[in-house]
Amino acid sequence: MPAKLSVNLNAIAMLRNRRDLPWPDVAGIGRIALEAGASGLTVHPRPDQRHIRFSDLPLLRALIDDEFPKAEFNIEGYPTEDFLALCEKTEPEQVTLVPDDPSQATSDHGWDFARHEAFLTTVVARLKNRGMRVSLFADGDGKAEPVAIARRIGADRIELYTGPYGGCYDDGDRADAEIERLGDTADAAAAAGLAVNAGHDLTVANLPPLVSRIPTLAEVSIGHGLTADALVHGMADSVRRFRRACGQDM
Repeated sequence: MPAKLSVNLNAIAMLRNRRDLPWPDVAGIGRIALEAGASGLTVHPRPDQRHIRFSDLPLLRALIDDEFPKAEFNIEGYPTEDFLALCEKTEPEQVTLVPDDPSQATSDHGWDFARHEAFLTTVVARLKNRGMRVSLFADGDGKAEPVAIARRIGADRIELYTGPYGGCYDDGDRADAEIERLGDTADAAAAAGLAVNAGHDLTVANLPPLVSRIPTLAEVSIGHGLTADALVHGMADSVRRFRRACGQDM
């Protein structure tokens, strides 16, 4: 099965927040993305609400439940008590846990699974007991041991941090090396019984080589690149462009 596309709405929300006006309408843009065939929506509600606001979550939950019941809602973030409470209230189909400091501009590394094993085991069990699938942000360094620990923690999936690969847009040799490391990590995850998602700095241009190397990729979550693409092509056409890049039949 081709990788599913989840559209990250954070960049849309950040644009809205620049003027504290109700446009662009985050839920409205989410509707356009889902109508164009996106499989789900992703948000990362940070404590300072600098892009997605806590008040956006029930609107997006209702949008999916009422109009697109086959779509999924993915909420990602660092598992503070407040974040976990938001997830329990919103009940997303998937929660992606990232090791971000609240001050970070964006996620830029995966978990140190060995160091945080006990903490993550408790958090993952709490979320799964509420019926949510849990994915853990992971470095694509090609090592098998970390993903084996992620499996022991109880995760359902890992999400490969593809930032280093996305940064190779002008260096083909380096991109080839990065994609092999990502592929090796995905192979190790599959061997450990974990499904694999991916996200960060993915584009229409660099997605096809990734899905070719990782044909079992379950889902990609894309925000910045897709939003930038939408400035040229419009949101609906950009979703279709990224779906094709994922290998989906149109």
